[in-house]
Amino acid sequence: MVDQEKVKEAVRLLLEGIGEDPEREGLKDTPDRIARMYTELMAGYDDAPANHLSRTFTAENNEMVLEKDIVFYSMCEHHMMPFFGKAHIAYIPNGKVVGLSKLARCVETYARRLQIQEKMTAEIADAMMEELKPQGVMIVVEAEHLCMTARGVKKPGSKTTTVVTRGVFKEDERLQDLFFKLLNHKPEAEEV
Repeated sequence: MVDQEKVKEAVRLLLEGIGEDPEREGLKDTPDRIARMYTELMAGYDDAPANHLSRTFTAENNEMVLEKDIVFYSMCEHHMMPFFGKAHIAYIPNGKVVGLSKLARCVETYARRLQIQEKMTAEIADAMMEELKPQGVMIVVEAEHLCMTARGVKKPGSKTTTVVTRGVFKEDERLQDLFFKLLNHKPEAEEV
């Protein structure tokens, strides 16, 4: 739970620290706005993946399920700057599937915390393995990090990709190849 009063005080101190006047017109309400913003951006601390992944449905088909292009926004724990991108999740059910929106909610749970991409990718995979008990999981996360594009090395447009495999995906290169083939598949335009 975000302590909004502490965040407000921290923002006031930050403004003073960079030489600003926290009482000037344009900044007077900034501490309050940022405290409310952090309540939203850090909502993942008040959530658990089990809240989203525990409701499953029986499925006869135990073939790959792929949910791709799940957009997320997170905050780097090293510089407290945003990183954002897309997560792609595949799993092989073991008689049970979860609602597709629940995969996106699982991503959101971990993205809405101070985070590093490598850890977030593994946390999503581990939560799915624990809650869904699938035969395997594969997660690919692609993101742009403002701590690298807007400061420091300043390389806009550069992206970081992390990949995590669990269960049968770790053991079966054929499944990994299928995942990447499906991930890169572009639907062909229907002929008229």
